[in-house]
Amino acid sequence: MNVLPGYLIDFRQIERKPARQFPRFGPPLHDVLELLFVGIMASRGLLLMGQCMPCIKQNASKIRIRRMQLDKNLNMYFKKDEFYFAHDPQKVCKTGDVVLIRELPERLTRLITHAVEKVVYPLGDITDPLTGKKVVVGQYREDIEMANQLFGKSAKAFDYDKAPPRGRLEGTKDFTHGETYIKYHEDGKDQPFAV
Repeated sequence: MNVLPGYLIDFRQIERKPARQFPRFGPPLHDVLELLFVGIMASRGLLLMGQCMPCIKQNASKIRIRRMQLDKNLNMYFKKDEFYFAHDPQKVCKTGDVVLIRELPERLTRLITHAVEKVVYPLGDITDPLTGKKVVVGQYREDIEMANQLFGKSAKAFDYDKAPPRGRLEGTKDFTHGETYIKYHEDGKDQPFAV
């Protein structure tokens, strides 16, 4: 299975049709359009990849699915965010995690239409899906370590191997574990769990 941003397509389920073009011009247009149609229009069993956002609902997580939408006037793609509420009674995902969600066969409530499948990447722990290497911003951790060996490591540099897992700073600097609520007014007090 190949994961595309925003949806999942199983390329093996698409039947091949005889080509109506010369082979030197690439794949037939109807195969490409069918692939896009299957990816966009499949409803049941569709997996979506998104980022977990703060949510005030009980037993649910708010997931942001980011897609690119074509503006035909400018002929450019722009980000378009869609939000889904996913059933998550165990609170598997925290704010900032990248998760896979699946559409439920039947809605639980008016808003909860999906269920959390699994956490793909916890916040701050990104792995390149092609190579399996850990990534920091736009570089592999191995490349950063090689550069540190060549040029010398700074005394203040962060060491990823010695760093504890996420959750050590819960309650002091990390407030993603707490119950969130809506902030209705500014009263001068610090409200770390307010949305």
